Amino acid sequence: MDFVGILLIASTANFFIVRIMDKASEHRKRYLTASIVLNLGLLLYFKYANFFVGNFNAALHSMGIDEVGWTKVALPIGISFYTFQTITYAVDVYRKENPPLNKLTDYLLYILSFPQMIAGPIVRYGTVARDITSRKEVIDDKLFGFYRFSIGLAKKVLIANYLGEQADLIMDAKVSGINGSEAWIGILAYTFQIYFDFAGYSDMAIGMGRMIGFKFPENFDSPYTSKSITEFWRRWHITLGNFMRDYLYIPLGGNKNKWKNRVYVNLTVVFLISGFWHGASWNYVLWGAFHGIFLVLDRLFLKKFLDRIGPFAILITFFIVMMGWVFFRIENVDHLFAYFGKLFASPLGTFEVLSQFWLPFIIAAIFSFITLFGFGKKLGNYFFVKDRYSLVEHGILTISLGFVFYLCVSVVISSGFNPFIYYRF
Repeated sequence: MDFVGILLIASTANFFIVRIMDKASEHRKRYLTASIVLNLGLLLYFKYANFFVGNFNAALHSMGIDEVGWTKVALPIGISFYTFQTITYAVDVYRKENPPLNKLTDYLLYILSFPQMIAGPIVRYGTVARDITSRKEVIDDKLFGFYRFSIGLAKKVLIANYLGEQADLIMDAKVSGINGSEAWIGILAYTFQIYFDFAGYSDMAIGMGRMIGFKFPENFDSPYTSKSITEFWRRWHITLGNFMRDYLYIPLGGNKNKWKNRVYVNLTVVFLISGFWHGASWNYVLWGAFHGIFLVLDRLFLKKFLDRIGPFAILITFFIVMMGWVFFRIENVDHLFAYFGKLFASPLGTFEVLSQFWLPFIIAAIFSFITLFGFGKKLGNYFFVKDRYSLVEHGILTISLGFVFYLCVSVVISSGFNPFIYYRF
């Protein structure tokens, strides 16, 4: 309840700061700065205070100096997504792209929108400004929302959860106790788990939003079919990528710099920050640096090479992304590099650990790459793009996805393993 109180006070303060900024004829940038400092300050304290104090104490300990006393700060779930949305609101109003909301209740509705507040997608103010004040709830939207929610729930419960058990079994174990084949199975399981977990949650948020009259932006577009890391970041966590581009990369200068190498610096800085945004731990910084390096390499030569090799570019990009997930998944840096050792410098051994998880692997692989084929694209368009169905189609979809929903609920009730990866970010 303390977190709710802090959130309400901060949101109320931000609402009035932005309204004053909009009416001001001068010093508008000061009000914008105040809004951003308020929101980033909360994020830095709740999400990163433990990290900075812990590293400071580690440095003191290494020098033989007594550590600073510190009570660890609890992390409010969803604070990163809340912060980004408050920033988009303030900046969009500052840029005169959208007028500020007139009612505090409307602003709180935008900030506290429950379907996507916890784990995204990041909904920019301009995307839903009209829906906040004049949305319409119609039966077709409720049905479309239910279909989308059920598909997302199936991704999460029927694919991600099963692969998550496999990933945890291997990647949380002592590295010395696993062989090479188990290490590869573990990271492959996590690669599919994080996609179907997060994409599933995004589908559920989009579906719930549509049921109550909001049209949230898409967040994934078959990212594992990408032919380069540059393309991957146009398809993975799309709303985060767009936010980083419009509110960080472009203000830093983007692609328009007299000094050509500045573009590479901008890319690296953006992805270091993106990595750190995901978590207060050095492994996330390494993950951000890893992707930043490959984005720079894409611009230097790698993308041209990948464009020449056709479908093999998808396999190479998938492999690079999978290696990046090792950084993302394992927080202990020593454990992290030891795991890489198991992947590349250890005998493979047997694949017995895969015996009870082969079906989720096959299903995950099919639905990760299905849009590479014509029928897969049509299937994706049918469920995610088409905005009108006949009565017969509605009947078939309601019955079939109703059964999927029932199956998922049954699995959730009977299983004790149901993590949402992105709650912690």
